Formats: sequence, C-alpha cells, structure tokens
Amino acid sequence: MMKIKKLGLLPLIIISIIVGIALGNVLPLGAVRVFTTFNALFSQFLGFMVPLIIVGLVTPAIADVGKGAKRLLLITVLLAYCDTVLSGLLSYSVGSWLFPSLINTQETFEQVKSATAIEPYFTINIPALFDIMSGLVFSFIAGLCITSQRLNNLYGVFSDLSKVVDAVIRNVIIPILPLYIFGIFLNMTYSGEVYHMVLVFAKIIVVIFALHIIILLYQFSIAGAIVKKNPFVLLKTMLPAYFTALGTSSSAASIPVTLQQTINNGVSKGIAGFVVPLCATIHMSGSVMKITACALTICILNGMPHDFMLFFGFILLLSIMMVASPGVPGGSIMAALAPLASVLGFDSEAQALMIALYIAMDSFGTACNVTGDGAIALIVDKVTKDSVEE
Repeated sequence: MMKIKKLGLLPLIIISIIVGIALGNVLPLGAVRVFTTFNALFSQFLGFMVPLIIVGLVTPAIADVGKGAKRLLLITVLLAYCDTVLSGLLSYSVGSWLFPSLINTQETFEQVKSATAIEPYFTINIPALFDIMSGLVFSFIAGLCITSQRLNNLYGVFSDLSKVVDAVIRNVIIPILPLYIFGIFLNMTYSGEVYHMVLVFAKIIVVIFALHIIILLYQFSIAGAIVKKNPFVLLKTMLPAYFTALGTSSSAASIPVTLQQTINNGVSKGIAGFVVPLCATIHMSGSVMKITACALTICILNGMPHDFMLFFGFILLLSIMMVASPGVPGGSIMAALAPLASVLGFDSEAQALMIALYIAMDSFGTACNVTGDGAIALIVDKVTKDSVEE
C-alpha cells in the first residue's frame, strides 16, 4: 500500500485510465455496475463537499489577500488576475478557432447518444448544505468583512474550517480519485465511448502544450518591453524555476528557485520576496488556460453551449476560484469544480474527465504559473520604482 502511495497521483491516474480501458473490454456487465455504483456514491459525496470546499478555502483566502501592504498588494493582485483572465480568454479564442476542426462534432454527438447507459445497483442521495453560488457569495461577504472589520475570531473559525476541508481533500478525495477515474473509463469503454474521446484529447493536449509556450512568450515580451530588457534573456533566466515546477508539480515547492531566478533578472529582493510567494497562490495563468481548453472540448463533444459570454463569465469566476486552490496535486481542479458545475453545467462524469485531463498535464500548467510569476515581479518592480522616483 505504501509503495502505491509513493507512486504519486499522476502515475496512479495514468494507470487507472489504462487499466479502466483494458478491463472495459473484458469485464461482464455485473462487474462494471459495481464500479458504476461506487462512482455514483462518490459523486454524491463530491457534490456535498464542493460548496464546503468553496466556503472553507475562499473565505480565508479573501481575508488573507486583504491583509498586506495595500498599494503593493493591489498592483500585484490586479496584474496576476488580469493575466490569468487573459490566459483563459486566449485559450478560449484558440480553442474556438481550432477545436471544431479537430473534433467531428456530429459523429461525437451521435456516439454519445447511442452509448449504452449503465445504471448503478443503488444510489444514496447526499444533498449539499447549500448551493454553489450561495457558498461563493457568502465567502466573499465573510472574507471582506473579516478584513475590513478585523474579525479575528471569525477568521479563526474559517481558518479551522479550511484545515478540515484541506484534510478531506488530501486524505479522502485525492486518494480515491484514481479509483473514481478508473470507474469512469471502465464505464466509457464498456459503453463504447472511450476510443474516440482518447483520440480527440490527444489532439487537444498538443494544442494546450503549444498554448502554454505562447503564454510565457507574451508574458515576458510585455515584461521585457516595460523594463527595457531582452524578453528571451529574461525567460531563459527563469528556466530553472520552470524545470523545478515541471518536476515537482508544485508552485510552493518551486518558490526558492523562482525567487532566486527572479532576483537574477534584476528584481529587487524586497519586491521579489513579496511578489513571488503571493503569486504562487494567486497567479494561475497556466492552470486557467488548461481548464478552459479542456472544458471547451467537453462542451463541444457533448453538444453543450459554449458561446463567448458564457465562457467569459466562467473564466472570470474561475480565475477567482484559483486563489483558493489548495496546495496539493490536483488542488486547482478541485477548486474549479464549482464554476464547472454552476456556470457550465458539468455533471459528475464531465467533472471526472476534467480531473483526469487536468492531472495528466498538471506539471506543464504549474511550470507556466511559476515561470510567469517572474514576469509579474519584473513589472511590479518597475512600477514601484517609477512611483518612488516621482
């Protein structure tokens, strides 16, 4: 069991997908229904937890963002949020242009309609304590009030709730995810959906990889123009941070390297020491780009609405939710389940697909996030120096 845990989440997810597809061709219906039943129960638990995840993570996150050097904090947060939203919009624009030609929409829709539905043996209804949007609105109100009114006792309550939610994600949801995803791909293989889906997403992953390179190029081109330095030299200096994040899949674990390389790019130690740790939490351009591209793909595959205004609202909300993502592998996609369900209307199967796809590309998104933090720090350093000189 310990050896299985040491494999890490990504290898377990990949194994789950491969084994699910392989066994979906040989297992009888009765065995498939066992896993379908487990997935139905787990999806009910997940639906119960999502609003609590929002309140437990977003409320203290909003309160924490409000505590700090006001002007410097405002500049950093504004830059990080705008860049994250821009990455999502770029992903949607490229996806709207390319994905329809990569996906045979009519053929896919007919496959989904003709797929064999597999019913669980039984289900248990676990209603959420409150709906997703109610939780999100409450989190904003509570977080802002904690900051403005200095409600330290209330902050302590939500901070403890955050620890409870984080413990559930670490010790229950994340460990069970491989089995849940195994059940999804087992079900899809048995019902005849999986092969076309795998082929489609192989094409989409290539586009996503290209997009994360484009995002880094435009981030450092803008930063280089502002600080009047060669953007390619600046980006090259940040490569150790990129590869550290690629290997660890963790923004937090990459902070020491990101900090040093940012300083090597000429950012003052004080600004780098403030911006880099903060952006490790709030600047999620690579994550939002991936989630947007995968969500758009699933919408196209299933004939769901995917117009610009719908996705614009989704990206704005998603970029806020990323601030609250817990620091565990797959934490960002767990925080993203709320807007995926409330804005795009994703059911449990679509959410499971999103989780599998996101984790399969987790390292590249994290590397994009971390490397882009260096570009944000360059701009903040330049802006603050200019304001001091004035």
